[in-house]
Amino acid sequence: MHQNTGIGDGRMQLTVRGGKRLPAEGIERVLIRGTNWIGDVVMTLPAVAAVRKTWPHARISVLAKPWVAEVYRLSPDVDDVIVYEEPGRHGGIGGKLRLAGELRRIGFDCAILLQNAMEAAIIALPAGIPLRAGYNSDGRGVLLTHSVRRTQAIRRVHQIDYYIEMVRALGCMPAGRGVRLRPGADYEEIAKRLRSQFGIEEGRTLIGIAPGAAYGPAKKWFPERFAAVADRLIDASGGQVILLGSGSDRESTAAVRKAARNPSIDVAGKTDLKGAISLISRCALFISNDSGLMHVAGALGVPTIALFGSTNPAATSPVGEKSVVIHHDVPCGPCLKPVCRADFRCMQMIGVDEVYAAASKLLNDERNKCG
Repeated sequence: MHQNTGIGDGRMQLTVRGGKRLPAEGIERVLIRGTNWIGDVVMTLPAVAAVRKTWPHARISVLAKPWVAEVYRLSPDVDDVIVYEEPGRHGGIGGKLRLAGELRRIGFDCAILLQNAMEAAIIALPAGIPLRAGYNSDGRGVLLTHSVRRTQAIRRVHQIDYYIEMVRALGCMPAGRGVRLRPGADYEEIAKRLRSQFGIEEGRTLIGIAPGAAYGPAKKWFPERFAAVADRLIDASGGQVILLGSGSDRESTAAVRKAARNPSIDVAGKTDLKGAISLISRCALFISNDSGLMHVAGALGVPTIALFGSTNPAATSPVGEKSVVIHHDVPCGPCLKPVCRADFRCMQMIGVDEVYAAASKLLNDERNKCG
């Protein structure tokens, strides 16, 4: 177990093809192609902050898929979000040409492609954006005016540094590794409505648990152990537990509820992302597998316990001074596989006592600060 204190500045001396950097002057409209997963979006935000610091008076727009758009809207460094409706009106070749036409009419001076795929460059080219910059991944370097060499070394650093180092190579000014998500006043009203809807009581310590995870079961701690930790925290604090996740996580949240002695409130799949964020921001503690909501909680400044099994905390640990990673090194890990083919020892080694002790300490630390 360790407190998440960051990975370092990760300077990898990345180079741009031809040695060119983006111009410091004359950039008035910037398009950033965002990433497609919630956790990845959170980890791109320090790079977005660097873009903002470099061109403080430019209008910065992010092109993002619908399911992650709200996270970018919470960044103070983003002026507006353009929703990439795929599937939908931007799907297929015709849809991508339609999107490129919409972007062309806006008239961007520069596109910075945080997404690694060829598709991002293919859209930026017919959009008539004169400066197109990003990693030379997926064979797209020839479509970029500023192509950053993606080395083996940069692929091994934390994902925050992976994106920071790309924009640094392009000439952007560093803005630190901190992540800032700033929910607006409308989130207060959403939280109030959801508290009433689900019977979440004011005045009780709210504990969030996210027992699901995308990509596969190898990232998931055991439901009965989540339940045991939840029971002990409720007994000790008199708090209330909410179970969060997407619709695909309902099986995991139902298993936790079934295994627990004390009742909990299961909202998995019953809110949109905005609703989930509003509830997480009210939590005194958040316990999660390696997931998108884990990154959101850390970025909101919520004390977060992140449980890592098959994935690598050196690459994707949550941000925030109040984030604690629990992970045990094993000979076969991190395997990055969706399903464990062995004995699942990486998760077996994470015990209820260990997680409960970390949770109790975080709650006590917060009480002491407030006291």
